[in-house]
Amino acid sequence: MIRITLKDGKVLEVDKGTTIEEVAGQISSKLAKFALVGRFNGEVMDLKTPLVEDGTLEILDFASEEGLDAYRHSSAHIMAQAVQNLFPDVKIGMGPSIKDGFYYDFDTEHVFTPEDLEKIEEEMERIVREDLRFERREVSREEAIAFFRERGEDYKVEIVSELPEGSTITMYSQGGFTDLCRGPHIPSTGKLKAFKLMSLAGAYWKGSEDNKMLQRIYGTSFFKKGQLQEYLHRLEEAKKRDHRKLGRELELFTLEEEGPGFPFFLPKGMVVRNALEDYMREMYEKWGYQEIQTPIILNRSLWEQSGHWDHYQENMYFTEIDGADYAIKPMNCPGCMIVYKHGQHSYREMPIRLAEMGLVHRHEKSGVLHGLMRVRAFTQDDAHIFMLYPQITEEIKNVIQMVDEVYRVFGFKYNVELSTRPEKAMGDIEIWDKATEDLRQALEELGINYALNEGDGAFYGPKIDFHLEDSLGRTWQCGTIQLDFQMPEKFDLTYIGEDGQKHRPAMIHRAIFGSIERFIGILIEHFGGAFPLWMAPVQARIMSISDNNADTVRELVQQLKKEGIRVEADVRSEKIGYKIREAQVQKIPYMMVVGDKEMAEGTVSLRQRGAGDQGVFPVEDVILRLREEIAEKSFPMA
Repeated sequence: MIRITLKDGKVLEVDKGTTIEEVAGQISSKLAKFALVGRFNGEVMDLKTPLVEDGTLEILDFASEEGLDAYRHSSAHIMAQAVQNLFPDVKIGMGPSIKDGFYYDFDTEHVFTPEDLEKIEEEMERIVREDLRFERREVSREEAIAFFRERGEDYKVEIVSELPEGSTITMYSQGGFTDLCRGPHIPSTGKLKAFKLMSLAGAYWKGSEDNKMLQRIYGTSFFKKGQLQEYLHRLEEAKKRDHRKLGRELELFTLEEEGPGFPFFLPKGMVVRNALEDYMREMYEKWGYQEIQTPIILNRSLWEQSGHWDHYQENMYFTEIDGADYAIKPMNCPGCMIVYKHGQHSYREMPIRLAEMGLVHRHEKSGVLHGLMRVRAFTQDDAHIFMLYPQITEEIKNVIQMVDEVYRVFGFKYNVELSTRPEKAMGDIEIWDKATEDLRQALEELGINYALNEGDGAFYGPKIDFHLEDSLGRTWQCGTIQLDFQMPEKFDLTYIGEDGQKHRPAMIHRAIFGSIERFIGILIEHFGGAFPLWMAPVQARIMSISDNNADTVRELVQQLKKEGIRVEADVRSEKIGYKIREAQVQKIPYMMVVGDKEMAEGTVSLRQRGAGDQGVFPVEDVILRLREEIAEKSFPMA
């Protein structure tokens, strides 16, 4: 007998060799029904794994990250089996689970079409109905190579050949299909309840342009059909909210062949951008920042000193001036170091908070460019905070509270990650450990829940990242707080301490919007283009019912403009219903209608986006209402 400790602390005594699946059945028939994999002594395993020693066991279902991963990876195997059943000449590449689904890469002369996806789905349905068991077996390197070479699976042979000596090599079979795979997998194909093949794409083998282009099929799967339908609905809604589509329709920005990855902001887009920058400058004033600006192009020696030349060169652009090497800045940090060194500082000044709306350029491959979300030129709302070591925790807490205040204005929920030392990093481990502990202490003193993201820190220090959740439930990494003990050392930054001697300051890098361009893209999709009144390019449109009212409309427009409201007139000879619908399509927050009656009484008929008719009001009351909403930065109506 062996002793199995469950997640709730309960201990079961079972026969040695009892499988995880059998233990789940002993706990409850419902648990066994929904179980997908198990975690035994920290390792995720197939449910059919026999238990041969004492240990802790957790049964995992679709709600767990590990269960979902196994479910979707198994979905990829079922898809690959279906593809080979229909197209026997296909050679298979790799087929992992990914965020929101899975994919598999295929090598075949046949060019897959959307019609093929329908046939593959039908074949997958047949495989699911067969309820084939996933069978795992360990094999030697020689056996695996011989097996896949006999079947012409060149990509699998290559993978096996490159595995380190002593690797455990496993293959999984369901029915007549066998794949090289670490696993784990769900018990059988019949567990797959709801799936959809989503799209086709090209993908280089192992992601290298030097290798052959394969065909990739993307899919997704869920445990319930309702979950799949909800996901597909969110995708449709996301298409409607695509910032590239809305950016074009609302005349916010454009992307042109003359500057791939370098967005052009149009007049209405500049209103949104300026509103964001003005708001951030209000935050600078409130939280004690001083604004600076540094050059876009700086000498190579500076980037060597900062470490970017050695650690970040592949992402940079270069030029030559007067025979010397220069680089276009990919980050604002080194310029800010020069600003700090411009004068002598005392401990009494600390903390010194220097903020910069800094334009940076980074070399991105054309294949990853995506609207405003991934560009080659963007503006960061950077700040660098220099402080005494005893001030570190309190200063980090201040930044976290500032980040929270900003995100609440836009209605964003967010989660927090603490990222630790990466493999490629500068500095001593002891310094990294101290910096990481300072970040952790600040989060815990504020009572903020956070996830630990091992090895994902910046090359110069650990960081706290903020992941926003938008109105469609998607997450975006925007804000960051990075504690850096390296840069002050590299640039020999000092301050005069209480003892009259020079000391080294600690430093924080922080951004809240992250990239202003990307943040605008996120906001467009979050609000579906229906910006809050304070950000809207056009805050109100005044419309005439007839030509008799045109002059009054123009006078009202001038009156509202003097009150600082962005307003425009629509005095075209069109029916009022048409004018209203057009204003709604353009997502203008407020519409005011002026007819003969309103003209005589000094009123307007007011409509609000998403709320419809608001009634008839004196013009002064409407102005007061709009000014108050702008000042409060209220959320828009749906």
